[in-house]
Amino acid sequence: MGKTYERIDGRLRTFIEEQPMFFTATAPLAGDGTINLSPKGLRGSFAVLDDLTVAYLDFAGSNAETIAHLRENGRITLMWCAFQGPPNIVRVHGTGEAVFRDDPRFAGLLAHFPDIDGAAHGLRAVIVVRAELVRDTCGYAVPFMTYDEDRDLHRRRFERETRESLTEYFRKKDHVETSMDGLPGLPLPLAPLPAADAP
Repeated sequence: MGKTYERIDGRLRTFIEEQPMFFTATAPLAGDGTINLSPKGLRGSFAVLDDLTVAYLDFAGSNAETIAHLRENGRITLMWCAFQGPPNIVRVHGTGEAVFRDDPRFAGLLAHFPDIDGAAHGLRAVIVVRAELVRDTCGYAVPFMTYDEDRDLHRRRFERETRESLTEYFRKKDHVETSMDGLPGLPLPLAPLPAADAP
């Protein structure tokens, strides 16, 4: 049976921190807008900041729907599933914000992700989510699946990019600066990363 939590701590925090992947869901305000659902992986790219705040690193990709939706309305849901061990699904419903490279908070947020090199993955932003509703459900129908390891393809693809070449890569994509529904997406050109992590 589902349970509502007042904070992200204890067993709940341990569960979400141990999962190798999670999903994000966002949508524009327009009733006919495109709902977006994205899988997120790469060990070390997610962090619990406090009892009601989580964050993850937003890396290079072919679109920026999540960023666009957060810039418009801030609504976001994160979901974790247990593919091993006892069945469980956890959802965090809340308000999110994309903190970009030129934001004074950016460098401080990066300190929460010491085990991953954001520059090697074309880091675009840190997504910070403030939880408004935290619930779990049984997950009885979620299959058992085995986590082997992270793919190295993303790093291999983007670690050779400079800030300038990454900006050009994003400009060539149809839905990075602007979402599929015409909302403002990732601001370009990219600002430099903090000095210690700059490519």
